[in-house]
Amino acid sequence: MKRNERIDRVELMRTFIRIVESGSLSAAARQLQTTQATVSRRLQSLEEMLGARLLQRSTHAMKLTDDGERCYQHARQVVESWLALEDALQFSDDQPVGTLRVRAPHAFGQQQLLMPLVGFLARYPQLSVEWMLHDKAVDFISDNIDCAIRVGADVDPATVSVLLAEVPRCIVASPELLARYPAVESPDSLSALPWIAISTFYQHEVALRHTENDQTRNVAVAARLSTDSLYVAKNAALAHVGVAIVSSWTVEAELASGELIELLPQWQAAPLPVHLVYPWARYYPTRLRKFLDLMREVMPQIAGMQQPKKE
Repeated sequence: MKRNERIDRVELMRTFIRIVESGSLSAAARQLQTTQATVSRRLQSLEEMLGARLLQRSTHAMKLTDDGERCYQHARQVVESWLALEDALQFSDDQPVGTLRVRAPHAFGQQQLLMPLVGFLARYPQLSVEWMLHDKAVDFISDNIDCAIRVGADVDPATVSVLLAEVPRCIVASPELLARYPAVESPDSLSALPWIAISTFYQHEVALRHTENDQTRNVAVAARLSTDSLYVAKNAALAHVGVAIVSSWTVEAELASGELIELLPQWQAAPLPVHLVYPWARYYPTRLRKFLDLMREVMPQIAGMQQPKKE
């Protein structure tokens, strides 16, 4: 038997796809959790098997040859078809297997989504989940992520984005802070107060809309503290640092106890959209499709969420 006949051709194509999409052999090795030497050997085996040079490499750059470009396009189709065949034949009971890699925002992922995730794992015992919490934008290729839950982020047209729910927000401050300033009776009064900016959503200006007459107002604010953490903003408000606009679900207990006060409840910042985002592909494995079904089902029912408004 020839040596090449024993080579897993699908694995070679998977490796080649990862090299192209990650941008280097070393990045592909990290994502595949193997060595750069192994990745290099697989690339060489694929080139020998096809009788073509697929990549032009120099010390500082790598690019596809014409044959490499054709190979990449065909390899993606073959690998996606193979995954679909595996799902259809091996998992006919529609039970997902393998590992699903998900990124979610820190606050949301620690609290609101934890119990739905636990239920998801209990429902599918052959499935594992890597649950990574991060508030930054996701790079599906370099981060090796299957999907991401994004709150308030702009939709990337290069990805598939499914709108799941919206997160209402409110303006809050501590009674101790408010006692040091004139009463807040209009949006313009907010400019006189110190602010805690959540840099992901607002920094120097906040946009508010009246709940009854739909009037809008843009209010200039000066931040004493700027952070990308919802929990830091909430805790800083409790420590009398400034005013903040936070997701309403995070401060329900503090509003009820009087530790925080909602300012101008008739003036609201726009709710934040919650999307499930994943890269486009011809085929999606069962584990991703089941997770999408779960998020569509539970997200609008999670405490503090609301159904997206119809356009």
